Amino acid sequence: MSVKAFELVPVLERDLLIGDKTWMTIDCIECCGKNLYVGTNDCFIYHFLLEEKVSTSGRILFTPIKQLHMYLGIKKAVNELKAASALNRLLVLCDNTVTILHMINLEPIPSGAKIKGVTAFSVNENPVTGDPFCVEVCTISLKRKTVQIYAVHEDRVQLMKEVSTPEQPVAIAVDGYFLCLAMSTQYIILCYNTGVSQNLFPFNSEEKQPIVKRIGREEFLLAGPGALGMFVTAAGISQRAPVHWSENVFGAAVCFPYVVALDEEFVTVHSMLDQQQKQTIPFRGGHILQDFEGKLIIATSKEIHMLVPLPLERQIQDLLASRRVEEALVLAKGARRNIPKDKFQGMYRRILQQAGFIQFGQLQFLEAKELFRSGQLDVRELMSLYPLLLPSTSTFIRSHPSLHEYADLNQLMQGDQEKITKCKRFLMSYLNEIRSTEVANGYKEEIDTALLKLYAEANHDSLLDLLVSENSCLLVDAVPWLEKCKKYFALGLLYHYNGQNEAALQLWVKIVDGQLQDATRSDLFEYIVDFLSFCSNHELVWKYTDWVLQRSEEVGIQIFTRRPLDENQTTCMNPDDIVNYLHKYKKAIVVYLEHLVFERNIQKEKFHTHLAILYLDKVLDLQSQEGNVSEELTSARCTLKNLLQHSNLYRVHLLLGRVKETNLFMECAILHGKLEEHEKALEILVHRLKDFQAAEDYCLWNSKDKDPSHRQKLFHMLLTLYLHPDVSSDELIMAGVDLLNNHAVQFDAVRVLQLVPEEWSLQLLSPFLTKAMRGSFHAKYTAELSSNLARSENLIFKYTKVKSREGSIQLSDKKVCRVCCSYFTEPVFVRYPDGSLVHIHCAKKSHKLPATKQNYASLKNQS
Repeated sequence: MSVKAFELVPVLERDLLIGDKTWMTIDCIECCGKNLYVGTNDCFIYHFLLEEKVSTSGRILFTPIKQLHMYLGIKKAVNELKAASALNRLLVLCDNTVTILHMINLEPIPSGAKIKGVTAFSVNENPVTGDPFCVEVCTISLKRKTVQIYAVHEDRVQLMKEVSTPEQPVAIAVDGYFLCLAMSTQYIILCYNTGVSQNLFPFNSEEKQPIVKRIGREEFLLAGPGALGMFVTAAGISQRAPVHWSENVFGAAVCFPYVVALDEEFVTVHSMLDQQQKQTIPFRGGHILQDFEGKLIIATSKEIHMLVPLPLERQIQDLLASRRVEEALVLAKGARRNIPKDKFQGMYRRILQQAGFIQFGQLQFLEAKELFRSGQLDVRELMSLYPLLLPSTSTFIRSHPSLHEYADLNQLMQGDQEKITKCKRFLMSYLNEIRSTEVANGYKEEIDTALLKLYAEANHDSLLDLLVSENSCLLVDAVPWLEKCKKYFALGLLYHYNGQNEAALQLWVKIVDGQLQDATRSDLFEYIVDFLSFCSNHELVWKYTDWVLQRSEEVGIQIFTRRPLDENQTTCMNPDDIVNYLHKYKKAIVVYLEHLVFERNIQKEKFHTHLAILYLDKVLDLQSQEGNVSEELTSARCTLKNLLQHSNLYRVHLLLGRVKETNLFMECAILHGKLEEHEKALEILVHRLKDFQAAEDYCLWNSKDKDPSHRQKLFHMLLTLYLHPDVSSDELIMAGVDLLNNHAVQFDAVRVLQLVPEEWSLQLLSPFLTKAMRGSFHAKYTAELSSNLARSENLIFKYTKVKSREGSIQLSDKKVCRVCCSYFTEPVFVRYPDGSLVHIHCAKKSHKLPATKQNYASLKNQS
């Protein structure tokens, strides 16, 4: 694909140089600074000064000013010219001799130093001598298959080295110690310092003209087989892909990042970066193409032109204008070496941003995103394409010159709503990715507000995630936008995040009451209750308490039951105040009292009594409904009995006074039990209810966590009721037998045998007697074992005491206490198990073992 990389500008036209000398032709050129030297076929050298200026249209123009000319006097063509500006000398190859002339007056040097027998030469741009007043020149010998290396000074020439070659060289280029030679049949690399050579690839000098150009440090450009321009390093390898040029190329030069090739009809420009041909310039009759310090000069036999490179930035902009993004980026990366670092970084970032907008306009969103991030795009540039997306308070102005040519998204997508929707989805994704990165620094309000608008407009689930997390959305823009999109629940979340809880609740209440339509949450009422239960503004909680409880007492009471346990409840959320407030809500007050009694385990008589009375009222109310034997009544009685059994804080007499007048016999029995009136309780269970299992259960739960004798007392009391002669019946007798057989361990067997009638058979009592005997033996053996263990332990202590008295203890006035490290002044001490001696008063004060020997030694050393 074409790009205008160079412009062909005339330098020296035919009339100025040739005039009417039709036989004269240009054979060689040299350019050094403003000095232009031309060598002709009739042995003349012409010297011009080139004045460069820029026209009003921006084109570069050259004006050659002739200085002088010199005839060498041997009627041979001038084959090659090379300026040595450091020496103010011009090297001229004519008639196989290198002559040294003065650069300004073109006179031979006084010493007349020359190099004879030369077919071609090359100046070493990377000299190895280190002498600034010396030029290294490598020459090809005319007949001897050798290359000579000379040191050329202002007035003399010195042969430094001579190297033999396997064939006669045809062309040469040099860098440091390395020679790149075109032989008659192949190219080689030769290190003249070591003499080591390396064959590169074959070449036939009879079929085509060789090309050997030094293009950089230890790197050369060669005309390879198959119409390829090959890059070769001094190590004999290629680190760049070759460029493909025409078969007839006979001249080449490098102006990074381009290779310029010359054939009979065209000048072609090839990129070293992607190996593509970028430009073709018609140019007939050309036979010289050379690079002089970045200036590309091309000449016919009669005229000289210059290939002026267009600024790389302009080339890149041209590529971007034609939507050739990849080529523009490749060229921009390659331009790094030609542009100062600071300038390049700014330019490259802008190019990346421009490329990103081009990809964005083509809906290539992944590529656009990477380019925006790499180019560190101010995200507001992208947001400004979306109408009304930037906050109304934003002072952002698009960069100038503009990064793109689009007015807004509608113009870019030509009103195509499907494409516009895709662009909005991309922006949502991109903003969400960068909002927590450094890219968003300084723009968080714009980014979050834009995300809110996009999410709300697209009815996106992420809207709620944005609002419940840390965000910087601007209320002044977000409120009207959410109202326009009818996102009232989301607006409430935004109010809440900004500390405006009352405004949030007002919105949510209107949604629940049907005044506003928003189906975001079907459980919004439960959400409000949950919100109030964790709200620290107690005044606000009380404001909405009636509204919540009137809608649902069971759900609404959670605003009190789910409050944080660490909340200060001595002020507005005092349980006493809440209970007083809830009197008009019968269901809610029960739930709240259950929360206080069972969940928070508050040990206050009034709460337990109040809850028990409410339970009792419910049971009595259900019983008053004629013929009611529903599951609800059964459940209510179970709840009441559970509270009566497990709580010890309610007012028993108050409840008993109310229960006695009812048929709630089980509850009455429980209350008698709480008053330690066990006989009355058991009599109700046995004679009124005839519920023998309940009577057994009563004995068990009433004696739970108490002394075993208390449980035995209750079971004996129950057995006495069963076997009382005044109310004896077969049913009671069987209940008594079952009681004995099932709970044998709870009875005193002697008392039982005294109580049971004499006519009972042994078989009837055999289960009881078996268990009783087993229990008696177990108790006996357990007591014996405990006694023996105690004796054994006593014996061990006695032995220890005897052993401790076997040794003698010596105490003198030189002994020190192991606690205070002071000397003993009286024969009274305490001896520890490790044998250490301590003052009695030290032993009383210290509960730790005395210091070790090491500790004592350290204390002694310190003292």
